[in-house]
Formats: sequence, structure tokens, C-alpha cells
Amino acid sequence: MSSFARRLTGVPAWALVVLALALVAGLIAGTRSPVAEANNVPAPLPQVQVMNAVSREVVDWQAYTGRLVATDTVVIKPLVAGTLVAVHFKDGALLRKGDLMFEIDPRPYAAALQQARAALVAARSVNQFADTELQRYERLINSNAIAKTDLDKRVQAANEARARVDEAQARVELARLDLEHTRIVAPFDGRASRVEVTPGNIVDVGERSTALTNLVSISPIYADFDVDESTFLRYLGARPSDEAIPVKLGLAHEDGYPRQGSLSSLDNRVDSRSATIRVRASFDNGNGELRPGLFARVLLPGSASRPATLIEDSAIGTDQDKKYVLVVDAQGRVQYRQVKPGIRQGALRVIDQGVEPDEQVVVSSLHLATPGSQVIPVRAPAQAQAQQ
Repeated sequence: MSSFARRLTGVPAWALVVLALALVAGLIAGTRSPVAEANNVPAPLPQVQVMNAVSREVVDWQAYTGRLVATDTVVIKPLVAGTLVAVHFKDGALLRKGDLMFEIDPRPYAAALQQARAALVAARSVNQFADTELQRYERLINSNAIAKTDLDKRVQAANEARARVDEAQARVELARLDLEHTRIVAPFDGRASRVEVTPGNIVDVGERSTALTNLVSISPIYADFDVDESTFLRYLGARPSDEAIPVKLGLAHEDGYPRQGSLSSLDNRVDSRSATIRVRASFDNGNGELRPGLFARVLLPGSASRPATLIEDSAIGTDQDKKYVLVVDAQGRVQYRQVKPGIRQGALRVIDQGVEPDEQVVVSSLHLATPGSQVIPVRAPAQAQAQQ
């Protein structure tokens, strides 16, 4: 038996238990002391990404929807009757002014023109004879060789001969026009529709006439849309009629409004039922991409250029019926700001009330930025740019 065991001989059992508990408590205290010291160190502040509110001149663009309309539209119908002998274009073709589109059999009209010209030659011959007779009778009347009645008859005959010449000349002109109308040409640059009548068919004029096709102009092209009464009174109504007002346009498959145009005309009255006025804008369409009837998204300026404060649109939150942002002040403390958003400018949003230029607005890690908490603001990698 060891000396330590001999010493414990005779020690009460309860004393041994107390000694063992003290040893265990000492070991536990020794192992936990570093953790306790670590708990006394403050946790690092969370980092949130921020962007500075920017100040910029903006225009309050108003969005509308409309339809594209051709500046010129014509239904091609024959002006003379006859057999259609040729079609000189394909469905949907682009035509230049003066391009030949249809031909009607010209032979009957060429013969009618020749006949009219022959009648004109005969009328001129009769007129020449009547003038010669009148001159002879005028000499005879001076010598009292004939009666005044005979001279009057020759004057009447000469006048009738001149009238017949004029009539024959008019018939020649009508026959020439009929012959020209057998060749139907494009009245302006545009795109043709499909051919409605094929060669070999007889076409007529008047109420029984059939449309051969239709032609619409290409460039420029109009966009028609309705503007609300308030925008008209605030911005358009007071503008001089000759002032160029920019308009932007985008199609259904396009992002944003890539096409630039200008205001062309305003209607002469406001529709009392809808409180809107019909507006027409003009756009260049040299490549022919814009076609009449297409749906169009239109931006119209609703104000003159003005200074404004803008922030990233995604930074704006919704609190029931309110809009708010979180702002980090100079001490790194988060503030709750109720804001009044304005129009969108690209990825940015105009803030009409609630944020001042250069203030730091939280744009990400919003769950770490609670109002009143301390944070470390970190600039976002790239600030979105407003639409120019």
C-alpha cells in the first residue's frame, strides 16, 4: 500500500466526495476560461453596400402606348377598263415612286388616241377654210358687194370651226390620258400589299371597280397615341407650335426606347369622354423595320429639364402604403427615411422627397441594416446610370 493510500485510510467517505468534486470543478474552470475571455470581445460590425445619391438634370418622361401609322396610304384601282395583262411586282415589294405596277391592254386606247388625232386634223382643216372664207367676205363687205347677213354667216361658221378644233384637241388629251392610265405606277415610295387581281382578268372602273392592291409609305412613319389632359396642359399646350419636342419609341420586343423621333402634330380638341388628346409623333424608318399597325411604347417629356436626386431603384422598399430607403449617416448609423419616388430614369429612380444628394443609400444586405444599428458602409461595385 502506498503512502498516499495509507494517508486516506480512515478519512470519512463524504470528505473524499467533496475533494473529488473540487478537483472536477477546478478542471472545468481551467478549460472554460479562454472562451469566457473571448465572449468579452465585441463582434465585428456588419458591412452593407451603399451608393451615393446623385444629382442630375432630368426630364419627366411620361409613358404611353400607341400604334404605328403610315404617313401615306393609297388603294390602287384602275382608272380605265380592260384586260389586265401584266403585274410587275411581287407581294410585299418595296417600290419607288414611278415604278410600274400593273399594265392593262393598251391597244383599244392607242386606237382611240389615233382616231382623236385624226379628228383634230379634220377640225383644223375646216377651221382654216372657215377663216379664209371670213377674210374674203370681209373684203367684199367693204365694197358693198355682199349683204351684211352673208358676212354674219361666215363669222358664225368660223367660230364654230374654232370650237370644233378645241373639242377635238380635248378628245385627243382624254384619249392620251386613257392610254397613260393603262400603265399603273407607284404614286410614292412605299411597300405594296398582295396582288388582288391576276393577269387575264377584266378590270372595270367606277363602283364596280376592284382594288388591285394597296400601297403604304415607309419613311417617315407616325406613332399615334393619347396624352392625358394634365400633361397636355402642363407641358404641350404652352409650347410654341414650331418647337421640336423629342419623343422616344420602343417596340414590344425591344428593351427600353431606342428610337428617337419628334412630335409631329396635336389634335384640335380634347376628347371629353376620356380627357385625352390624340398626339402624333414622327420617326425615321429608312430601314423599313417599322410597319403600320405595330404596337408602340412611347415616351413623351412631361416637363422641362430640371435638377433631381436619383438613387438605385432596387434600394426602395415598401412599408404598407409607404415607400422608404435606409441611409447610412456620417457616424455609420442606419436611418429609416420615408421617400416620395418620382419617375424612373434607366436603373435609377428620381426621389422627389426624403433623400439629399451624396447621402449614402443602402442598396444590398438590407437584412443587416436595421434602423439605429451601426454598420460599415462599402461602396457598391458599380453604380447604375440613369437613362440619357
